[in-house]
Amino acid sequence: MEPKQWVGIDVSGKRLEVFVRPIQRILKVANSPAGLATLVSELLGIDPALIVIEATANWHLAAVAALSGAGLPVAVINPRQARNFARATGQLAKTDPIDARLLAHFAEAIHPPVRVLPDEQTQELAEWVQRRHQLVEMLTAERNRLRAMSGSARADIETHIDWLEKRLVRLDEELERLIADNPVWKDLSALLCSVPGVGSVVSATLIANLPELGSLSHKQIAALVGVAPLNRDNGQTRGHRTTWGGRAPVRTMLYLACVVGIRFNPIIRRFYQRLKQAGKPSKVALVACMRKLLVSLNAMVKTQTQWQS
Repeated sequence: MEPKQWVGIDVSGKRLEVFVRPIQRILKVANSPAGLATLVSELLGIDPALIVIEATANWHLAAVAALSGAGLPVAVINPRQARNFARATGQLAKTDPIDARLLAHFAEAIHPPVRVLPDEQTQELAEWVQRRHQLVEMLTAERNRLRAMSGSARADIETHIDWLEKRLVRLDEELERLIADNPVWKDLSALLCSVPGVGSVVSATLIANLPELGSLSHKQIAALVGVAPLNRDNGQTRGHRTTWGGRAPVRTMLYLACVVGIRFNPIIRRFYQRLKQAGKPSKVALVACMRKLLVSLNAMVKTQTQWQS
């Protein structure tokens, strides 16, 4: 019986460094359609048990799409996981070939789960959600700059702010159109928006960035998003529970939904007030509300039940 092959791919904007373990095979291809076609052909001949790629900006998306489209098993991991694994194995040096070897070792030792690549419609929705977030960041930055300006440059910043605000309105309309044109998304958005505090932008973010909603347990979904408290105990010492990791865009939207929910959602408001009366800091109480809201949304999608106060 031939040993299984494990592949690590280090991705950059121009090139892919590939290492196959245990046969010690090295490949270098361009991060281009022609290079990806060569890579797919080579890996199909190897028939790997698993391919591991780091999520590197958006440079990895084309490679993941090409490999997944060819039926190859691909796992995309957070770069922090790779660096922690490198430190655990004593690998402190960092170059592209070393990173590829490391990712192949990670694939063999850890076996991260293979995740299905989102379809083209979901990827497009996710890109528009990301673009909206970028516009909001630019708008915030320009408003901060405006406060520091007192001369003639204020007019230029005000013009840009006006453009960004109008563009944001048009982008929200585009997101609503994308949701309305997809019957499944339309029904799911209506279900999510039945919750006081959850609007169209929050629902679009959940649809695009949390496709697992409704398919996991309440503990799994909380851990996936990064709102589950993690233990920090050592011997007899009991450390503070903290949340860590997860999907930042989803957490941001849950935070905004809970800020609104504390005012307009009676269940979230009562839960927040009870935690505050118990002496919990505001931030801890708010994160607990985020977790409660997420668990409720997960149950609603699982049972296809509208929000009930």
